[in-house]
Amino acid sequence: MTSLKQSRERQSSWCALLVVMGGVFLSTMDSGMVNIAIPTIMRHFNLAIEKTELVVTTYLLTITVTLVFWGRIADRKGLKRVYLSGLLVFSFGAWLCCFVETYTLLISSRFIQGLGASMMMASGPAIIKTSFPVGKLGRNLGLVGVATACGLLTGPLVCGHLLMHFSWRSIFVLLGFLSFVVCCAGFVLLRPIVSRRKPQQTGGFDWAGGLCWVAIVILVVNILQGVNQFSLLTTGFKSCILVCLLVFFRSVEGKASYPILPQQIFQNRYYWVAIVTAALSFLSLFSVLVLVPFYLEYVQGFSSKQIGMVMMAVPGTLILLSPSSGYLYDKIGAKYLTSFGLLVSCCALFGLSELTDVSVTLWIVFLLAVMGAGQSIFLSPNSASVLSRIGDERVGATAGILATARNFGMVVGATVVTMLFAYFSLGFSHGVGSIALQHLDPALFMQGFGLSLKCISGIALVACLVSMLRD
Repeated sequence: MTSLKQSRERQSSWCALLVVMGGVFLSTMDSGMVNIAIPTIMRHFNLAIEKTELVVTTYLLTITVTLVFWGRIADRKGLKRVYLSGLLVFSFGAWLCCFVETYTLLISSRFIQGLGASMMMASGPAIIKTSFPVGKLGRNLGLVGVATACGLLTGPLVCGHLLMHFSWRSIFVLLGFLSFVVCCAGFVLLRPIVSRRKPQQTGGFDWAGGLCWVAIVILVVNILQGVNQFSLLTTGFKSCILVCLLVFFRSVEGKASYPILPQQIFQNRYYWVAIVTAALSFLSLFSVLVLVPFYLEYVQGFSSKQIGMVMMAVPGTLILLSPSSGYLYDKIGAKYLTSFGLLVSCCALFGLSELTDVSVTLWIVFLLAVMGAGQSIFLSPNSASVLSRIGDERVGATAGILATARNFGMVVGATVVTMLFAYFSLGFSHGVGSIALQHLDPALFMQGFGLSLKCISGIALVACLVSMLRD
């Protein structure tokens, strides 16, 4: 009887893992597809590059500012409810993107889609944490890394084919349909495993801290986006407001009964090192995913399909190495694995910064593959190093904080790399739209491209040094 019960528990645990992997696959496939479609969307709406990037940054910023909310709500209301609701909201947002006629409505639809993705990201890793023993957490998070890689791998490939035969709207048709199918499967497959875990927390919600957190994140991104638009005085004024908000946020969180970001857990070195390195790692990764497609189209002259094929190199190595890195974490821990992965990413970024207008395709693919290898070595051990030490009462909040760090890195990466490119290629000029890029001197383009990625490689090196501080 006991053996039969254990068999059913293992089966339901694997079903939960499959559903979580499905949601992760869709959210990352969205990023991979939209990054490839950005030049097409830019031409359709006749926008500047920094405005078109709002299609990406709005989605990521929405996820970033709401993850801590959903993590806390998942601990209070249940993981299954939040996760499946997220799939429905994500599907609804994707369908809205299919039918919008204006750029403003597209951004609004991406906001809704981001809400759904945020709900999935906050509760998905927590479901895995509560479904498997701690000793197998690394390898199962490695499998989630495979789903992440498959999404990033499939996104550019599928998007390239869709853009060749249909409009950019077709990518959202596919996302809307697939997310609805996964949601239906989740209602059946998640029932046995999640029903055994009762909500862990009751009591009031930290609205003051939560709203303050939202203001902090939005202001940080606004300051970064406005560096090349406003005067030094304006930037300084915004920075002073940011410092005041941070002081107020710390005071509020210290007094709250149920803080949105529990301060005591950040006193542990393993916790804050994992958060900081996650943000810096995804900052460097997303800088590549945003900037390289423009290089491939406007310098190398690749078609959308060719761009998708080349960009597959990044997630391709994630698929191969993520399970191995999770397995190695279970054996040797996170410190050296994560640091080595970040060092590999740093080297890949420097190599990409040295590309020229005559670089061969095979060398570009190799450097992108090395970038993906570094990320795959880092990702699973970094997440497992935190989740393995956190009790069930804080697993939702912790998963939300980790995902917040990753998505904050993506938002800042997309913002910073476009800002750096505009500065180094055009000296803070604006209106870098599709027509401007087509007529931009290749030497100026490569100058902006190379110097931007060199700056990002420096950030990856800092992340490597920070990672060595973990215990």
